[in-house]
Order: sequence, then C-alpha cells, then structure tokens
Amino acid sequence: MSQGVRTRPEGSGQPLSEAYDTALLDLDGVVYAGGSAIAHAVDSLAQARSGGMRLAYVTNNALRTPDTVAGHLTELGIPTGADDVITSAQAVARLISEQVPAGARVLVIGGEGLRVALRERGLVPVESANDDPAAVVQGFGGPDLPWGRFAEASYAVRRGVPWFASNTDLTIPSGRGIAPGNGAAVEVVRIATGAEPQVAGKPLPPMHRETIIRTGAERPLVVGDRLDTDIEGAFNGGVDSLLVLTGVTDGAQLLAAPPHHRPTYVDADLRGLLTGQPEITGDGDGAGFRCGGWTATAGADRLELTGDGEALDGLRALCAAAWTAAGEGSCALDGGKALARLGL
Repeated sequence: MSQGVRTRPEGSGQPLSEAYDTALLDLDGVVYAGGSAIAHAVDSLAQARSGGMRLAYVTNNALRTPDTVAGHLTELGIPTGADDVITSAQAVARLISEQVPAGARVLVIGGEGLRVALRERGLVPVESANDDPAAVVQGFGGPDLPWGRFAEASYAVRRGVPWFASNTDLTIPSGRGIAPGNGAAVEVVRIATGAEPQVAGKPLPPMHRETIIRTGAERPLVVGDRLDTDIEGAFNGGVDSLLVLTGVTDGAQLLAAPPHHRPTYVDADLRGLLTGQPEITGDGDGAGFRCGGWTATAGADRLELTGDGEALDGLRALCAAAWTAAGEGSCALDGGKALARLGL
C-alpha cells in the first residue's frame, strides 16, 4: 500500500480473498455485535477460508482470553482456534515484559484476558497498589468492573509506577447500542493522576507487531469498522484495509476522514471479501467522479450526487469527491443530502 495521500477507494479485479493471504479481522462490529453474529459474517468467512485465505481475529477488547474468543466464534459457526485470535492484552503484555524484569508483579485493572496474557509472558498479576507492582495495566473489564479498581490504579500511578493500557477505544459496540469502552475508563485514571499511559492496541505499532508475529502474514488485509483504530492501524502498519459498515462508522464520518483514516476499500459487510471492488473513474474536473451509475462532484459548500444505482457505488464516488477536495485534511463539505439520497 502506498503511504501517499489516498484520494479514492481502490478497485480490485479479483476477489479480496484471493488478492490477500490473510484477513486481520476486527470482531466487535465486524464479525459480531452483542455476542450474535452479524448478518452474512458466518457464510462469508467460511467461503473466504475455503478459498485459501487465512482468517485471524484481531481485537482491542482485552477482557476475554483467546480460548474464550475462539470458543465463542466456533459456537457462532466460525471454526476458530486460540492461535487464530490476537488481543490487545497480548500486545500490552509483550510491551510490559520488554520494560520490567522477568517475574515482576503487575497491577491488573481489567479482566481475565489480561491476566492470562501477563502469565504467558512470565509476569505475575496482582490486585492492589500495595502489592509492590512494577507496572499497572488497564484493559476493558466489562460493565461490572468496580469503581474501586480505578482508585487502585490511581494510587500506584501517582507513586510513579509505569502505566500501560491495552487500548484507548472510547466506545464499544453492544447488542443494545454503543457503550463506553476502555478508553473511557483510561480517562478516569488520567484525570485522577495527570499521567499518560503507554498504549499497545490498535492503531498503534505494538498491536500490528503482535499480529504479524503471531500470524506470519505476508499480504494482510485489515478488516474493520472503526476509522480511528482498524483503518488508522492499517495505515500505520503500511497495509491495505477494508472498512465494513456494520459497526460504528457511518457515511458522514467516512466522507470527512483525513488521510490516515481512509480505507483502501469500502463495503457493506463481510461479503466484500468475496468480490472484487469497482473502479472509480474521473479526476475531479467538471465531469466529477464516477462509480457504477453514480457521479459525485464537490461544489462550493456541499457534495453533489447524480445518477442511480447501488448505494455503495454512490458512497464510493462521494468518497473520491470528498477526499480529493480535502487533500491532506478533513472534508468539511456538507454531504448530508447526497447521503440521504443513498439511504446512508
């Protein structure tokens, strides 16, 4: 993938499952939401796998262990082994292990996924700031994490103990909507201490490094629903990405994306792995950008869309118009009317 400024989604003459050897799939908002499989996910992943594509599941959620995640995916009809799951807990545990002595104690503010990952790296999880920890690590602990756990982290961090976070996602998808994520909990400790944690998860390099170490991928495709974690992480790692619209990102956010949040490809859901991607033609002159039966142009204060056809083709054309107009910035043109016409 070129690290130049992307001005349009790319086309692909072959199915993405054939163009790339490994899909690095986010989970929440991509494969499932609230524990239930997202529409078309099970069948699409089965077809991609049967065609020879390796599937690896890469999640910023540090709560569950790889064994638990693999078991859940298998129950959903997606056969998965623990080795196919890479979590931010594993990435942050490696980061900590490189900075503290072997066998050091680590104060855990989070769930079992963090504890298992720390033990894998020869570290000892503890529960109190009074246990003489060499580090503090914070990860998503679920909706029932007691408030007092944040106090324990704050006590240790204010004493100068190094602070680590699995990730800083402010929100997480659930079956009932969008809920606060680990980033919201990290903010609690940041406010109490004035400190800044070292962060391992997407979109930062430690997570990409962990993923490549564990999968050995040579031509990976990052598949995600979030611009600020999945797509930015792919950009930082210099690899291609597919944004699916089954999670938190909507059309308006996509059109306004700055260069490091612009995906290589855009599709509705995981069926996009099984198909090629249409080319967008035009160079932004008076004729605009064309995809399928749609033509998009950037006016003085808003994006214009003419034609008819598949809604996704219209969205792709709008991306080209918006990203070209924005250049290295974020598009401020009003795309509301054009998106409404597409039902997005």
